[in-house]
Amino acid sequence: MASHMLQHLMLYLSILIGFCLAHQEEFVKCMSKQSSSLHTNTSKYVYSLHSQSYFNLLQPLKHNARWKNSVHQRPKFIVTPTNHHQIKAAIICARAHALQIRVLSGGHDFEGLSYRSRHRFVLIDLVNLRSITINMDDETAWIQVGATLGELYYNIAKKSDTHAFPAGVCPSLGAGGHISGGGMGTLVRKYGLAADNILDAKIMNAKGEILDRELMGEDLFWAIRGGGGASFGIILAWRVQLIRVPSLTTVFTIHKDLDDTGIEVVDKWQKIANKLPNDLFIRILLSNNVEKNTQNKPKFERVAFNSLFLGNAKDLLALMNTNFPELGLQEADCEEMS
Repeated sequence: MASHMLQHLMLYLSILIGFCLAHQEEFVKCMSKQSSSLHTNTSKYVYSLHSQSYFNLLQPLKHNARWKNSVHQRPKFIVTPTNHHQIKAAIICARAHALQIRVLSGGHDFEGLSYRSRHRFVLIDLVNLRSITINMDDETAWIQVGATLGELYYNIAKKSDTHAFPAGVCPSLGAGGHISGGGMGTLVRKYGLAADNILDAKIMNAKGEILDRELMGEDLFWAIRGGGGASFGIILAWRVQLIRVPSLTTVFTIHKDLDDTGIEVVDKWQKIANKLPNDLFIRILLSNNVEKNTQNKPKFERVAFNSLFLGNAKDLLALMNTNFPELGLQEADCEEMS
């Protein structure tokens, strides 16, 4: 009886494997057909579970350890296009073979939405679309979505020491996903979110058509700036407005123990942070204790006050001594930089 059941199981598994391999072959054939006019080898940008580079491409994405052993499916294919034609091919072939699409803009995704699904899907990683074109005449830039924030800041700094773009602090974030999610950073109090400084965009819809702001209309343009770009199509590039900043800025980080005195300082920060001049940004970062308390919950022991001031250290000290003397900021805590 057991032997009979084992034979049926083996037969079922062989049929299932054959079915999956057939589907994989059909998707690759579809990609090859769509790309035939481009004379490109799909093996250079289409990776299946059996491809040697598949796991090398997948593993660096998983910055959040909670998803490493997730029950969700892995992508059936990872596509790393180098041009718009290959992205269109991936959309067409995914639709033809009932595969969902997840999009990654070359950075990392702590929520895991780009590389997890309960359904069969293709991951389109736009890491190769990373050009940045800066126009100082009108103080704007076109940014392909695979470019990281670090690359964007570096390219701006090469052109000017008095311009910036208000986005996040993590240099490895892909510009596409960060901006489409809103994009908050240390310049938010004066210049708003990254999404508030978008002038135009290029997005590919489900038909493979490329739309700019005029073609997509203001409703869709509004939605992709904070509503998550992959919900409405695949964003290819952003046109952003650069902002002007002083040539000299000041930063500081001060650590406090979360004893009674430290808690009072945090309480004061909560009451006055929004009333400080918009040139001054202060956030707090809480540190966990490895040990658990009696309620088996993480215990915060320290807090870091992390700040950026659009001005020099002398002006910052005067401002803090007037508005937030409880923090005890000293000249030695301040670091001036471009």
